[in-house]
Amino acid sequence: MTIVALQTNELKHGLKTRHVTMISIGGVIGAGLFIGSGTIIDSAGPGAILSYIIAGLMIVLIMRMLGEMAVVNPDSGSFSTYAHQAFGPWAGYTIGWLYWFNWVIIIAIETTLLGTMIHDWFPGIPMWAASLSFPILMTITNIYSVKAYGEFEYWLAFMKVAAIVIFLFLGAAMISGLVPGFDSPGLSNITGEGGFLPKGFLPVLLSVIFITFSLSGSEVAAIAAGESENPEKNIIRAINSVVWRLLLFFVGSVTVLVLVIPQGAEDLLKTPYASVFDMAGLPAAGQIMNIVIFTSLLSVLNSGLYTSSRMLYSLSKKGDAPKILSRVNKRGIPIWALMASVFFAYVFTTFKFVSPDKLFAFLANSSGGVTMIMYIFIAFSHLYLRKKTEKENPGTLKVKMWLFPYLTYVTIAVLFIIFVAQAFIDSMRLQFFLTTLLTILVIGSYFLFYHKKNVIAAEQEGKLKNIHVKEG
Repeated sequence: MTIVALQTNELKHGLKTRHVTMISIGGVIGAGLFIGSGTIIDSAGPGAILSYIIAGLMIVLIMRMLGEMAVVNPDSGSFSTYAHQAFGPWAGYTIGWLYWFNWVIIIAIETTLLGTMIHDWFPGIPMWAASLSFPILMTITNIYSVKAYGEFEYWLAFMKVAAIVIFLFLGAAMISGLVPGFDSPGLSNITGEGGFLPKGFLPVLLSVIFITFSLSGSEVAAIAAGESENPEKNIIRAINSVVWRLLLFFVGSVTVLVLVIPQGAEDLLKTPYASVFDMAGLPAAGQIMNIVIFTSLLSVLNSGLYTSSRMLYSLSKKGDAPKILSRVNKRGIPIWALMASVFFAYVFTTFKFVSPDKLFAFLANSSGGVTMIMYIFIAFSHLYLRKKTEKENPGTLKVKMWLFPYLTYVTIAVLFIIFVAQAFIDSMRLQFFLTTLLTILVIGSYFLFYHKKNVIAAEQEGKLKNIHVKEG
């Protein structure tokens, strides 16, 4: 007797608790922290600490909302699915495709940065060849099983976290005067000449805008938890770990930078973390940080392929993308969605080499504001679904947003201010208008190609329900 296994097109729950927890922590620790923090400190002075506190709290609130919805309904489509439930198919379609596009662009950017680093280390390897090799490597880790992705990402994230922890301990020792050969400045960098806000409060607020955009990635944990052994437990643990570790790692490490590096030391702030290691007398500080940054880029690329493929899979399951993209292999991997993401990542990477200042710059600016739009969708979806859940099934609310609905309203207001503020910042103005245009085009494409089909499907589903009711 032959037993034939049926293809269910469902993802497998192969991620362990430690995978999801580390993914949630590592998701927000990227090259933006290791390099971008120096730019923020240079522009805001010691007040950058406040910038990171404000931006960090915003992400914590967003993650709390997302966690509340994810515990009620763990789904690989995450906020796209919740937007669909709250406001209809057009909302889920819009944020799902925008988010996918954003991640594919990020993959292309990380790929070229990795290629540049390899070329710098080994000049004999062409940058384009090195760049194109990394998506293949990450595809292998993603295509084997979700557990393989989780394990690989666990160790990449572990290396980043270990680097931050070592940096925090070293910084505390330097500030306390416990490092031989280094004269501790104490609190002089924030109490001496220039003070805590040497350039006023406006640069602090402007820095919040840049930081908020750079902190995307924590939401990957909510997507990954849907493929874990115990989604509800893992989401709660991931959300709780993000809350305090995000503030500790970001605010803590930036505080060390502010206290150790003298104000106005622009050269040291170009590579701030390497500068602190070097000031402590550690050999090969620059090379160590290059390895950490390389690991961070590799981690983002790995997560990018995972996240973009799951979003495509979810869109396909809801009928918002070709059906073939929701097919999974025997290991539970959405193989066609993964291959589609890899293909377009290669296309956009090619644009980076062929037309970096025009075509690729246009695409990058178009996706630049997607993070803020995603956060706005999450906040509005939470506002609607929380009220609905409280009426219909309050027992499922195992994680609750603090001070609902007031903090949700405050978060929405701040997110809108940050999004619109782009239009008044020279370096972000083009990004604001192109992302807004892209969003309008995506919404338009839904009503042009999918709205009628979804209405017909809903009508047919309604008729079937009526038939079953009559038969019953």
